[in-house]
Amino acid sequence: MADLYAYTDGACSGNPGPGGWGVLLRAMDGDTVVKERELKGGEATTTNNQMELMAAISALESLSRPSTITVVTDSAYVKNGVTGWIFGWKKNGWKTSAKKPVKNVDLWQRLDAAQARHKVTWEWVKGHAGHPENERADELARAGMAPFKKSAKG
Repeated sequence: MADLYAYTDGACSGNPGPGGWGVLLRAMDGDTVVKERELKGGEATTTNNQMELMAAISALESLSRPSTITVVTDSAYVKNGVTGWIFGWKKNGWKTSAKKPVKNVDLWQRLDAAQARHKVTWEWVKGHAGHPENERADELARAGMAPFKKSAKG
């Protein structure tokens, strides 16, 4: 059985501003790529954190059946949120420890539901540090943002 990886990234031009997300899905047999799929999308007005979340959500929602997958992100916000903060947020009715509403709660709830179907391992990598799969996810995120950047200029 192949190992499944999702390399995810988000991008934003301005924060908020036009943004995009990208996913490189890869099934590996040892060091051999068995299958690869690329996903991307974007929005006219969004934030970098929202696009980072959408990349992870899109990766998990794209899987047609429950899977064991490693999601690799360069977003400490996504990694720390989904592996730590989310447990307290859910316990506190989606409020922070300061009793404030969680930012991007709709996306966090969607990510929580998306990962519930799968056995997910979360890994963080340093962005823009020459990690080939992370660089490809970044290219996809920028491509997902491109149509919204053009329309924003009129």
